[in-house]
Amino acid sequence: MSVTPLFQAAPAGAAIELNAHPSREYVIKVAESRALLAQAAVQYAAPNQGGAPEVTQASSLGAEDVVISHMINSQGLDIGIFVLETGRLHAETLALLTQFKATSRAPVSVFTPNKEAVVQFVAREGKDPMHTSIVLRKECCNIRKMEPLARALEGKKAWITGLRREQSGARAEVPLIDHSEPRTKLNPLANWTWGDVWHYIRINQVPYNPLHDQFFPSIGCEPCTRAISLGEDFRSGRWWWEAELEGGSAKECGLHVKASSESQKASA
Repeated sequence: MSVTPLFQAAPAGAAIELNAHPSREYVIKVAESRALLAQAAVQYAAPNQGGAPEVTQASSLGAEDVVISHMINSQGLDIGIFVLETGRLHAETLALLTQFKATSRAPVSVFTPNKEAVVQFVAREGKDPMHTSIVLRKECCNIRKMEPLARALEGKKAWITGLRREQSGARAEVPLIDHSEPRTKLNPLANWTWGDVWHYIRINQVPYNPLHDQFFPSIGCEPCTRAISLGEDFRSGRWWWEAELEGGSAKECGLHVKASSESQKASA
């Protein structure tokens, strides 16, 4: 399914110029986030000398995640970072991943889907079956994201995400520390605004995905992400076609959907 661009090409740095307007509590929020990460590094330190820490950051290389990674690196924290390379990422995302791996002080691990599972799925359903069925879209997400995520989090007691309350209605009550699942989820930017994120990127000169300059606030796989119009929900560019399929669905791939919520949906 092709998508007509909503805007003409924007200049480099457009996202910063448009969005870098911090809230009045910006300094307090930064201190809070840094303290949360520093505490996580201590609380979930490697149990054995020379071992891996029991906390990791999940990064999609989006604006929020590059901010968190910068905090981890600038504080010299012993926290690893992982990226899910689904095999369908934008060229811009892959270029940023290469740059990030070369410059990050913290170790960066890249997890890819099981090759045979991808081959069989594509052979059976075609290259882009997500555009025809929500069930197939979720199956694709399970193969390309959920299974690699399980491997990335193996042996970890906690993980760090870029979830913010402002991102969508489904995330409006995201806590800084979420103990509701067996594995603790830390959301150091939960209280941040979009303006806070971009102000941090500006003043710290953090490299970011140039797709943000093209009005992509949320960036996932290439066939499942589009630019948005001014005033649209942050995540409206993700799986946008699903509004016409089976009544639509939540703008989540499964990474941040609680197991209890999925069980309730299945039994409804």
